Amino acid sequence: MVEQIVDTIMAFLQDKVPEELVAFLISFCPVLECRGGMIASRLMEIPFVKAFLICYIGNMLPIPFIILFIRKIFEFLRKFKFFEKIVTKLEAKTEKNKEKVMRYEAWGLLLFVAIPLPGTGGWTGALMAALLDIRFKRALPIIAIGVLIAGFIMSALTYGIFQM
Repeated sequence: MVEQIVDTIMAFLQDKVPEELVAFLISFCPVLECRGGMIASRLMEIPFVKAFLICYIGNMLPIPFIILFIRKIFEFLRKFKFFEKIVTKLEAKTEKNKEKVMRYEAWGLLLFVAIPLPGTGGWTGALMAALLDIRFKRALPIIAIGVLIAGFIMSALTYGIFQM
């Protein structure tokens, strides 16, 4: 599914913006994040180190804002019937994973962000940190390390680092 979304975005932006900006924008998007950016970077043949830096920065850029402002954003969105369902669903997802994260504290949040599976990543980790009242100063470095680890995993898969 991630590959299909990445292909669609790449086709839409092809020849309109530089390839590096495409990788950045894909990495900036929820769900796609660094994993989508690395796939796109490989398909566009962006050199590995450049791609990794672009995707990491793109993935991390919204994280502080999510941690700091998501509660206020949710409060505002609840005023609209359409968005209230989405907010409720996101809060339920956080509640579902709460026990796992809180049991292992920092390690739980780190693993949740670091393992590049659908529904995990920096965006979801930041949402979880905010809704579970994990302090900004504690959450941001944990999420940054988790995104870094996820980036390394996706790099190994997309750029074939472990292939001989």
